[in-house]
Amino acid sequence: MKTAGKKEDQPIGVFDSGIGGLTVVRALTKRLPHENIVYFGDTARVPYGPKSPQVVREYAAQDVAFLMGHRVKMVVVACNTVSAVALDVVQKIAGVPVVGVIQPGAVAAVKETTRKRVGIIGTLTTVSSQAYAHAIRGIARDVQVFSRACPLFVPLAEEGWIDHQVTRMVAKEYLFPLTLEKIDTLILGCTHYPVLRDAIEAAIGPGVRLVDSGEATALEVERMLQTHALCNSSADRPNLQFFVSDIPAKFAEVGERFLGQTMGRVKRIPIEGGGVAPLR
Repeated sequence: MKTAGKKEDQPIGVFDSGIGGLTVVRALTKRLPHENIVYFGDTARVPYGPKSPQVVREYAAQDVAFLMGHRVKMVVVACNTVSAVALDVVQKIAGVPVVGVIQPGAVAAVKETTRKRVGIIGTLTTVSSQAYAHAIRGIARDVQVFSRACPLFVPLAEEGWIDHQVTRMVAKEYLFPLTLEKIDTLILGCTHYPVLRDAIEAAIGPGVRLVDSGEATALEVERMLQTHALCNSSADRPNLQFFVSDIPAKFAEVGERFLGQTMGRVKRIPIEGGGVAPLR
């Protein structure tokens, strides 16, 4: 396994339950074009959203342990479900700066809202945890929060049904209750959701600002790299590595829609004994 020499040259580790975290990688590569990135998508066990918090915590521990084998200088939890119920697990294991997607998304939403009415859509676990609501109220107690679980969005996005009648129908069904709440800002509280942006915008109606937690997270990653003097100053082309726990060909096919560019070889890392096997 090849590792970088200087600390600042080492990669940023990013993980998600599947493909959705590639929207965060896309935002990172746009804002930080010289950073090396190692990405792990747990495609064998996706989705994390319907699973219990305890199981999500176990999976998160295994995922971050794999990334640490690549001597990453920072870990980005590109999964709202893990950020909601297992961020402390990641922080304990990592021993490097850790950035989740919830706090940056909450900060961005508070900045965007004008009528103090913010909607949140996410997985069942993310919504049930009320992590976004707690984060928003920790910033601005006068903001009203309205949440809605949208579990079918993840498989629709993973299937690549971006511009599909079924996706538009599901979006209308999910988001109608939020239109009644007169929200002016909507957090896309799952990294899969930005690829369904057109269907979501059409369903939620005009005048509602959408907050992509991936873009907000990229801003926070940049800030933390600067704070810890970890910015990669090299002008070399960055090394982007992609690993999954199952079906790399499907990941590459669909993932390029999320990433916005070709991704090259995707390597499968088998799950052994309930955990992600290390590289040999």
